[in-house]
Amino acid sequence: MPDVKVENIVASTSFSDKLDLDVIAQSLEEAEYEPEQFPGLVYRLSSPKTATLLFRSGKANCTGAKNIEDVRTTINIIAEKLKKLGVEVYKDPAIVIQNIVAISDLGGELNLNEVAMALGLENVEYEPEQFPGLVYRIKEPKVAMLLFGSGKIVCTGARKITDVSLAVEKLSQELTSLGLIHH
Repeated sequence: MPDVKVENIVASTSFSDKLDLDVIAQSLEEAEYEPEQFPGLVYRLSSPKTATLLFRSGKANCTGAKNIEDVRTTINIIAEKLKKLGVEVYKDPAIVIQNIVAISDLGGELNLNEVAMALGLENVEYEPEQFPGLVYRIKEPKVAMLLFGSGKIVCTGARKITDVSLAVEKLSQELTSLGLIHH
């Protein structure tokens, strides 16, 4: 079973009914807020290394976490900072995983032309003149895999880490059974 390494988790939550981004931007020196360019406030943490977008609606998106604990830690840190500013923050805000990006290595090289034919063109996008990777969409679990000739793969679209592992395992077994991983 190929190792799977999570590179990025995108999660959303809601801190409050509304947020005054101007006050937050003035009060928290780590905040970046340029409403003329983008309606959200960017709040970066160095530990865990994440960036969170906060919106006036009270909703927020956290990116950059490598595991669910880092998402929770980030949300908790920001909730505490907001409380200190007098914001009425929801108790225990729900966290929804929107997307997990992970990488893996199949341990051998791939001939992407062969792979495209074998996996079925209806599930594959492969235009080597435009992009060196092949995009393979899996229905169950619903993810997109980027396959490269080196055997490296990027899995995106999963909402659970178990789905990433399952998708990589399925892909590895399918390509191995078809004799398409060249060691």
